[in-house]
Amino acid sequence: MKLIIRPKRGFGRIEVDLPDELAEKIKTLSKRYAVSEKKVLEIVLSGSFKEPKGDVKRLENEVRELEKKVSKLEKEWAPLRYKAYGVSEDNKILAIELNALLAENSQLKRFLRKKVERNLELRKLIQYYLR
Repeated sequence: MKLIIRPKRGFGRIEVDLPDELAEKIKTLSKRYAVSEKKVLEIVLSGSFKEPKGDVKRLENEVRELEKKVSKLEKEWAPLRYKAYGVSEDNKILAIELNALLAENSQLKRFLRKKVERNLELRKLIQYYLR
């Protein structure tokens, strides 16, 4: 594997031939940590790689267990979300029907020449459910 280092500005570059063993290690590290080979080389050359303080295998197992719990909770939550959506749609339909009944009621009161009462709180509540 041939490593070419170019400056950000200007001319010049450094070319280094890496042994096949080292190139294979870089490839395995990039696959293991799901990063590009370029990023692995940057970390190695800058010396910013840190050894983990804890037990990596144990932490990976904990992550897998937590992922299983998350998927289980998502499976339980999906039907609830679907039911909540259905209830929300029912509320919208009822709000539309209530709005129509209020309009009809006010028209009938006008026809009978009775006092029309405007219930602003009820109208605000209907607008809330229509959103």
